[in-house]
Formats: sequence, structure tokens, C-alpha cells
Amino acid sequence: MSDLPSSAIRIVRIDRPERRNAVDSATAERLFREFTAFDHDPEAKVAILTGDEAAFCAGADLTDLPRLRESGPMGPTRLELSKPVLAAIEGWCVAGGVELAAWADVRIAGAGARFGCLERRWGVPLIDGGTVRLPRIVGLGRAMDLMLTGRGFDATEAERIGFVQRVVPEGTALDAAIEVAEQIASSPWPAVVHDRLSAYESYGLSLADALANEDRHGRAVIFDPGFADGVAQFQADQARRRAEGRR
Repeated sequence: MSDLPSSAIRIVRIDRPERRNAVDSATAERLFREFTAFDHDPEAKVAILTGDEAAFCAGADLTDLPRLRESGPMGPTRLELSKPVLAAIEGWCVAGGVELAAWADVRIAGAGARFGCLERRWGVPLIDGGTVRLPRIVGLGRAMDLMLTGRGFDATEAERIGFVQRVVPEGTALDAAIEVAEQIASSPWPAVVHDRLSAYESYGLSLADALANEDRHGRAVIFDPGFADGVAQFQADQARRRAEGRR
């Protein structure tokens, strides 16, 4: 884990280029530790998970299978963090790499990225959240197409079906993710945290219960001591714009 000029941003790298960043047991343990540390670090607000320009992650290393730990064989995929994670994707993002990317809140891909649930070819199941998160991200029908066929797809299709949120020029995914992370980290923080949690917690709830949960999170923000500062800033901005003849 390394700091950027902004101490609010953390970068977590999958660093096994000789294996296209396939995750072995040691890497899975490290990813779990680093994301747990990120979640408990009061200065850190946004994490970025990335690989290198050749591969984000080629899945689990089948020559050294990660142990079936409760936290997820790939490392952090069963952690429910309290803060956002972005995935900066270049090159290969396949098999368990798709599941790692799906665990992130936002996915940003270089134009040359390649995706696919390729574990289908070897009879390996999706057990790092893929069968749960993919349908939620792209819809059940599209997820079934990807999971059952194991076909590959490119960054253009990944964006079209909603798996990635932004496609950027090849080799710039990390820079783009840093820019997005800085934007998120610069926002008034309680609202970011509670809106994110409310969105995730709404799954499995009735409409009435989901709205009640949203109200609970909203009240936590409104009664936060920093909320009045944000309102005052908004009012000051509006007064300035009116004075300048703008709306």
C-alpha cells in the first residue's frame, strides 16, 4: 500500500507480473490485510485496487490455489468495507479478476482491457462474489450470458453493459482512478459514507424498509456537526452567484 500526495487515497497493487497478477495464497492474505488496514485508517478515504499495464488480475493461481478462507479465496471479496474502493483495470481482468473488480464500488478500465469468466473452461466455480455481484451490476440475463458461456468481452462491451463505469485511453486507468478518488475524497465525508452504505443495504429490503433505512442514514448526516458547515457554504455560494448575476 502506498500513499499519494493526498493522504486520503490508498493504492493497493496486485504485484505478480510473472503470473499476470494471478492471486496465490500469499497475495490473497496481503490483499485482505491491506484492505482491512485501509478500512481502519482514519486518514484514508478511498482505496484503488490495480495491477499493472499488462494485467489487472488473471484470477486465482491454479498452481497455488488460495485457501478457502471465510474472507474469500481471492483475499478481500467478502469484506464489507465502510469506505469506497475503485478498480483501475488494464489488460487482462478474467476469472477471479472479474470478481475482484466486481467487489469494487467503481470500475475504470483502459481501452485495451479484456474481461471474461474464463474459469468456466476449467470447471472452477465463481466463489468470490461473482454470482452475487455480477447480476446486481449488469442484470441477471447479461450475468448469465457471461457466467455460463465464459466468453471474453472487451472494454467497450464492459462499459455498454455497465460492468465498468468509464473507459479511458489505454495505460491511463490508474491516473483516471486517482482523479475520481480525489474528487470523492474532497466531498463532505459523512454524506459519502452514509449514501454508499444506504445503497448497498437496500438490497433484499422491501421498498418501505429501504426508504426507512435511507432516512436513518440521512438523519445521521443531517445531525452530524459538519452538516451546518456544508449548508453555510452552499448559501454563501448562492449569494455570490446572485451578486455576480448568475443562477
